[in-house]
Amino acid sequence: MRKSLLLAATAALALAACGEKEESDAAAEAETDAAAETETAGPAADLPDEAKTQAELKADFEKLAAENLAASKAFLEENKARDDVEVTSSGLQYTVLEEGPKDGLSPDSTDLVVVHYVGTLKDGMEFDSSRARGAAAQFPLNRVIPGWTEGVQLMSEGDRYRFFVPPDLAYGEMGTPGGPIGPNEALIFDVELIKVQNAERNLETANAFLSENAKKEGVKATDSGLQYEVISKGPEDGESPDASDTVEVHYQGTLLNGTEFDSSYARGQTVEFPLNRVIPGWTEGVQLMSEGDKYRFFIPPDLAYGETGTPGGPIGPNEALIFEVELVSVK
Repeated sequence: MRKSLLLAATAALALAACGEKEESDAAAEAETDAAAETETAGPAADLPDEAKTQAELKADFEKLAAENLAASKAFLEENKARDDVEVTSSGLQYTVLEEGPKDGLSPDSTDLVVVHYVGTLKDGMEFDSSRARGAAAQFPLNRVIPGWTEGVQLMSEGDRYRFFVPPDLAYGEMGTPGGPIGPNEALIFDVELIKVQNAERNLETANAFLSENAKKEGVKATDSGLQYEVISKGPEDGESPDASDTVEVHYQGTLLNGTEFDSSYARGQTVEFPLNRVIPGWTEGVQLMSEGDKYRFFIPPDLAYGETGTPGGPIGPNEALIFEVELVSVK
């Protein structure tokens, strides 16, 4: 259609430039051109050009998909011959970069997992990275590409694997619309499994930890199950807060595996909040302190974030938490 319109416009310009023609001849020619434009540029004429364009686009896409598939197969065929590469029955390839502790949990497909990862195309182009964002990712393992669902279940907490994912276990014939992953692309992921989030297992782990921790010298427990130890004492005349008071604190929070999930020390700034607006373990525990004291709290799941954890992480369902808290002042 664009070509037809351009031809009609060229004819019109030629008519305007021809001053020696008779007015009647010009009018007649213009009428003929208008009729020709109507004939060539009308709705019926649009369809062949538009259909041809769509057909060309489809052909180009199919050609790219076929070329990528051939290149992916060649890459995977050569890659699986390496001594350090294992291959599953589905065609997923992987190599172990680093092994975590022997007691690390392995996930089921329905578990939430916390991971760090870097994803690249087979030519080395990075298309996604939790490390570049500076924050680990958390997601249900059955809500990602099949290569991830299968591969991460081979891992245990603390492991680092490299996965070579065939197109049919990645984004398949379509790729990701708009890029950066084209049709039939094989993908490479470096994955570190930080944590398996399973409510039942987390509760078992929390209970086992707290049971052993309660036996340690210097650790005390309240009737609610909150455990604490005194790290250092402040001045004798330091004020102790009530639940309705606002307190100023410095603190660090970690999971049982030592992962830090929050820290006012890291931010370099104390925090103020009403003591009755935080998790129950804090509301109870900080009332045991006086200004200047520093305590370590071991908080059972029911006094922390319970069965839901924190949506999107970093605290999973039924996680026991450890906080070091310094009570700076009572407001």
